Amino acid sequence: MARYRHALPQLDGGLFLTDAGLETDLIFNHGIEIREFAAHTLLPEADGRAALERYFTGFLNLARDTGAGFVLDTVTWKAHRHWSADLGEDSAQLRAANEDAVALAAGLRARFEGAGPIVLNGVIGPCGDAYRPERTISAEDSAAYYAEQLGWLAASEIDMVTGLTFNQATEAAGLVRAASMLDLPVVISFTVETDGRLPNSQPLADAIREVDAQTGAGAAYFMINCAHPDHFAGVLAEADWARRIRGIRANASRRSHAELDEAEMLDAGDPHELGRLYAQLRARLPWLNVFGACCGADLRHVTQIARAVRAA
Repeated sequence: MARYRHALPQLDGGLFLTDAGLETDLIFNHGIEIREFAAHTLLPEADGRAALERYFTGFLNLARDTGAGFVLDTVTWKAHRHWSADLGEDSAQLRAANEDAVALAAGLRARFEGAGPIVLNGVIGPCGDAYRPERTISAEDSAAYYAEQLGWLAASEIDMVTGLTFNQATEAAGLVRAASMLDLPVVISFTVETDGRLPNSQPLADAIREVDAQTGAGAAYFMINCAHPDHFAGVLAEADWARRIRGIRANASRRSHAELDEAEMLDAGDPHELGRLYAQLRARLPWLNVFGACCGADLRHVTQIARAVRAA
């Protein structure tokens, strides 16, 4: 049974952590191959599953040691039909992967019972390349498309879902509509380019306003992920739309999405500097309270982030 679906604890303002760049950490730092960059493909193999458990256990230990809550993701970012051909998986296999991913997360939460609140979060990726939108997806088409994966997740003990690394407002609005129909709390996490705009060039403020306008402010909150703080800090301000942003999962690297795509080596940036940049963001926008990281980052980065925002 879902524990927090009707009352997300992070909405009360306490400090919550997330993990970091799962795929880049496992691939570059641990030498683990991830087929098609789809982490759910690790679940059926004993070694892959153990690697996922070790990865998340590090972050859960950090949350416990720092007295923070934790938003525990499922490895389902690419476990939806858009990727069926690339993955060689049909709808039944994708459904099983979603259910197994929730089971892994639920088992980890049970192991850390008694620590701070641990919210099970079903992760959903965009219908296409997160860095380069392949086409404009209407809210209506998006709602119809995501209803399938959301239905699988709604039947589980998941507490919420997050559209992670979304790149267009209409697709995000459709996800919010579909989740709302199932009474699932939903978060939208947009990615931005080095100018702070979405990959389709829409300003972040306009994207958040558009999603809220199309859904009656149906998202629980918004986040920013898969971009360095320098790429978006300048566009954040004291404004109603910015107060809808509650979480940050930044890249460790200052490289653009195009540069990251072409890079053969991992750019892990500077964990201490990243922590300081988060603290500066929280000083400017004190309503931010959900912190993790994304591509190129790992437990070292989130550790420094947690320490910096705690100190701030």
